[in-house]
Amino acid sequence: MQVLSTKAEFREYLENVRALGRTVGLVPTMGALHEGHLSLLRAAGADCDVVALTIFVNPLQFGAGEDLSAYPRPLDRDLELAEEAGADVVFTPTTDEMYPEPTLSTVHIEQLTAGMEGASRPTHFDGVTTVVAKLFNIAGPSRAYFGEKDFQQLAVVRRMAADLDQPITVIGCPIVRESDGLAMSSRNIYLSSAEREAATVINRALRAGAAMISAGEGDPAVIEEHMASIIEAEPLAELDYAVVVDPDLLITPAALISGTNVRLLMVAKVGSPRLLDNLGVDVP
Repeated sequence: MQVLSTKAEFREYLENVRALGRTVGLVPTMGALHEGHLSLLRAAGADCDVVALTIFVNPLQFGAGEDLSAYPRPLDRDLELAEEAGADVVFTPTTDEMYPEPTLSTVHIEQLTAGMEGASRPTHFDGVTTVVAKLFNIAGPSRAYFGEKDFQQLAVVRRMAADLDQPITVIGCPIVRESDGLAMSSRNIYLSSAEREAATVINRALRAGAAMISAGEGDPAVIEEHMASIIEAEPLAELDYAVVVDPDLLITPAALISGTNVRLLMVAKVGSPRLLDNLGVDVP
């Protein structure tokens, strides 16, 4: 496994790979790798000839009050895990390498970034799309793998790649969960034992919403209210939002339509971290 730290090296490596007729699977991350990230690397390895991992803690996506300096950066451990999971090359740029000059150009996606995480963190998605666009441009034609846990991010990145005609196929991969249903996240390390147990309420609330849909409930407002009530009954959890949305447009339909698919998305604060989770449901 090669570890490269400059844009020029990474770009040249992948250009040489494609010149040999080999395909590239790209996995962009901010490091602090866990099983969810490793599942993306394995998915890329199953589909592509060469697996390229990027590790970069992107300052543009941290808003006011969010502590960039506190974000975990266990690089040596990340590299060990990446190699075990099949990464062929890892790009680990510094902030100065990625942003040698003040950033005057940003990428903004309308509509999809307006609600949910965009409402809670107004500058977040512009930071995400700007750095991902840069990584796509550096890496070149490839298949890019993102986890469905950050479902809004996945939808935004997919739309960006389509709107800008980027030579990237964006692949969404299933959420990896702990045995009790909690979605794996780098933020879980901040939970105390009591908070860790309380955090399972998020997945329980999502499954309760899914059960309502399966039983024939067609009013999104009723489903959202029920999911919210489950979170509010847990003293250690503070609900941010619980919504039922169209998976492509990320807007709540007036009523559920038989034969379609919807996404239940939820964020709750448990202790200090905000925990994201979601669930796709087919409407019977």
